[in-house]
Amino acid sequence: MQRFSALSLFRHGLGRHQGWKPQWRQASPKPTYDAIIVGGGGHGLGAAYYLAKVHGIRNVAVLEKGWIGGGNTGRNTTIIRSNYLFDESARLYDHAVKMWEGLSKELNYNVMFSQRGVMMLAHNVHDIQSFKRHIHANRINGVDNEWLTPEAAKAYCPPLNIDPKVRYPVLGAALQRRGGTARHDAVAWGYARAADALGVDIIENCEVTGIRRDASGAVSGVETTRGLIASRRIGVSAAGHSSVIMDMAGVRLPLESYPLQALVSEPVKPVFPCVVMSNTIHAYMSQSDKGELVIGAGTDVYTSYTQRGGLHIATHTLEAICELFPQFRRMRMLRNWGGIVDVTPDRSPIIAKTPVPGLYINCGWGTGGFKATPGAAHLFAHTIARDEPHPINASFTMERFRDGFMIDEAAAAAVAH
Repeated sequence: MQRFSALSLFRHGLGRHQGWKPQWRQASPKPTYDAIIVGGGGHGLGAAYYLAKVHGIRNVAVLEKGWIGGGNTGRNTTIIRSNYLFDESARLYDHAVKMWEGLSKELNYNVMFSQRGVMMLAHNVHDIQSFKRHIHANRINGVDNEWLTPEAAKAYCPPLNIDPKVRYPVLGAALQRRGGTARHDAVAWGYARAADALGVDIIENCEVTGIRRDASGAVSGVETTRGLIASRRIGVSAAGHSSVIMDMAGVRLPLESYPLQALVSEPVKPVFPCVVMSNTIHAYMSQSDKGELVIGAGTDVYTSYTQRGGLHIATHTLEAICELFPQFRRMRMLRNWGGIVDVTPDRSPIIAKTPVPGLYINCGWGTGGFKATPGAAHLFAHTIARDEPHPINASFTMERFRDGFMIDEAAAAAVAH
């Protein structure tokens, strides 16, 4: 694998940058693999990378029906945080944050991780009580989170409007300083490049159309648009389409898939220093390194596999953004889109074995999948390689919905993040 450094940049500059190699090979499917990952987003590529690096399983294929990072990995608003309420969730997401902090160095690829802080606004008494409960729970679990007065919140984010006479007055905020953002495309490319260097085959434009099982009921391979591929271990990280893939093996998942709205503004100079979220009014915002204001809205009220969504959702969000940040009222929006989020009844993910031997699932992240990328990939690889969960993801099973051991993160996950 070609190494990126200031010296390599200088050397290639002398050659007018004509000597750079492709980031990863355009692999063709082999007849059989030790493991197959379905889904070429950050979670799937990361799982393949950790299978190869940590567990020594290098005969691995990542199958993506489109292009790498073309699903939710490339359609989210890149927020990273770990201030979730329950012990299990706090361990899971903080595991991811700790991995984010060293990810660029590990992959030798700048994923543009920026710990600029994530601030969650309180607009009423219920918000205040809920956020303070989260803060106390987080501190017990060793996760940083602190309460800010309206004045302190404005000092941390100067564009914020704290006028008490507005429709949604800011009564305070919870701040996780270790939270922030990363560049979604860079995460997918970095994992793809690193996995490829370890021998993983990344196969794009290869849609899975069926899952084969042998006489014992265990998986034996997948049927794809590029032919049959055999494997005794299959991991599925297909986000909103997870239930479609798992249905091919006769496994029913407790998932519903919804469109989630997002949009970006025209670029401006640096003006917004952190990430600000408002659960109550279904809006959150940060500024990208290109200068765009990246705005997230809520999920549509209906289940769907569309990547568009209702215009009224984005309109409601922009009305709230204009009230919270009046200086942005004249900015133009450049584009909007939707992602397909997979939501479980308790708003927590599933990272586990399935009842089908050799079949594993990583799904149900709802709106929180990107923030968990390195941690989820690391834990999923462990589960596939050892056929048992890591202690951190041991509680995130399918069976918890049958047995009633919910991890209800609806408040911490917020309506849209």
